[in-house]
Amino acid sequence: MTDGDDATAQTPAETRRATPGGGVRPAATDIEPSAPEEFGLVQAWWGDGKGKTTAALGMAFRAAGHGYRVHLLQFMKGGADSVEGVRGEYNAIAAVPGISYENTGHYGWHGLLDGSDEDEHLAKARGALARAADLVEAAGDADLTAPLDLDGDPEAGVHLLVLDEILYAVDQGLLDESDVLDLLDAKPENLELVLTGSHTDPEYLHDAADLVTEVRKVKHPFDAGIRARKGTEY
Repeated sequence: MTDGDDATAQTPAETRRATPGGGVRPAATDIEPSAPEEFGLVQAWWGDGKGKTTAALGMAFRAAGHGYRVHLLQFMKGGADSVEGVRGEYNAIAAVPGISYENTGHYGWHGLLDGSDEDEHLAKARGALARAADLVEAAGDADLTAPLDLDGDPEAGVHLLVLDEILYAVDQGLLDESDVLDLLDAKPENLELVLTGSHTDPEYLHDAADLVTEVRKVKHPFDAGIRARKGTEY
């Protein structure tokens, strides 16, 4: 180290003071209605690894913590014998202002021969698509540059819309690629749209989305016969 380096080196305390929080853990504040300044991108999370919905929920809670209006619309996840009806995220969402959810799935998983009605899976997926289109249109009618009522209906507009497992519905042939692209075409400028699902690369989104993340499996407990666990998978 040279003399010049010694002259400019900072002590740990000086380094902490130079951080945005000044080295002090920020205190949580009350959640008040607010509006994002830079929302409006399209995010897609796909892959055979665990964590796609988890990542989307993390963003949803982060946005809600800033006072933005958020809605989660779930495709496919109607439940299974290894999963209880009430998922942990539903209870957490109910406790946090500004974020809401709805589940449009049918019991079981399409294509897994679990005794569920394949035609009913198709009907539920098409219904969820129509619901998503309505929410996107409603967001277009709202002023997304302004705060929204945290207790308001999602039909009054949201800043962030998560369409969970919509890409998996395309994967399973329940929806067409064009259905998703039509939603993106209709998306208003300031709506942040997050899409999850699919174990195959949604190449049709590469040009249309601003962020495409692959969640890759290296190892999964399911492969060892460990079923969904309360508090981690649901």
